[in-house]
Amino acid sequence: MSEHQTAGRRMRPRRLGPVGTQAFLVAGAVVLAGPFVWEILTSFKSLTEIAQIPPTVLPAEWHFGNYADVFQALPFGTMFGNSIINALARTTAQLLLCSMAAYAFARIDFPGRKLLFALFLSVLLVPAQLLVIPQYQIIQGMHLLNTVPALFVPGMFSAFGTFLMRQFFLSLPAELEEAARLDGANPWRIYWSIMLPLARPGLMALGILTLLWSWNDLLWPLIVTTDTRKMPLSVGLASLQGQYTTNYPVLMAGSLIATLPVIVAFIITQKHVVEGIAFSGSKG
Repeated sequence: MSEHQTAGRRMRPRRLGPVGTQAFLVAGAVVLAGPFVWEILTSFKSLTEIAQIPPTVLPAEWHFGNYADVFQALPFGTMFGNSIINALARTTAQLLLCSMAAYAFARIDFPGRKLLFALFLSVLLVPAQLLVIPQYQIIQGMHLLNTVPALFVPGMFSAFGTFLMRQFFLSLPAELEEAARLDGANPWRIYWSIMLPLARPGLMALGILTLLWSWNDLLWPLIVTTDTRKMPLSVGLASLQGQYTTNYPVLMAGSLIATLPVIVAFIITQKHVVEGIAFSGSKG
């Protein structure tokens, strides 16, 4: 064996074995789960205990009353309902509108299709904060300020959702459409009865991403709502943080309750989310 080949073998990076890979994944999981575990433990501590230096990991005395205090500090049930309405309305509208637009861009040949799609994608280059003022003026002109519909109307369509679904429709075989056209099906029938059921993984991916984004949205609800009865949970929990002191155990208890629904939704649909994102990137 020549010296050049020997040196080349020495310079090759060593690959992690199964044990090293598993150790790396476990370490990453611990880092990512650390803040969530700390949130859970803090929700059971007293206000005095969280101010101790050095901080304690486990509560000296478990305070389950922090969860009851959340419902006294906020109209929690009403805000929870507003968050559900906001998330479901945005998600349902985006699934319908984005999939319709995506099917048109992917499968229907019309003049200016590429140019119009490029204009759609250009929206992704604009920071969302720059759109707040024009969206606010539109909602104000519609007399929807300080109402629940104001929370979800601007988010009923998404350029990202259109792009994601278009990539998925491009990955589906064109022979299905050709067979449907031979049977006399029009574009709407092909979209609704054939292509949309096949796009279920993509719809699941877009749905859970939209649900998470809608549930955690803070800036827009904070701008368009002033009545606590119209606010979602994200704004309500933010109001618990005072200017000088904050009751962090109660805040963490409320945050944990607010986080559980989206965690459960993601656990149930995580397989479809991964499949949908993988399929959407298979064709350009």
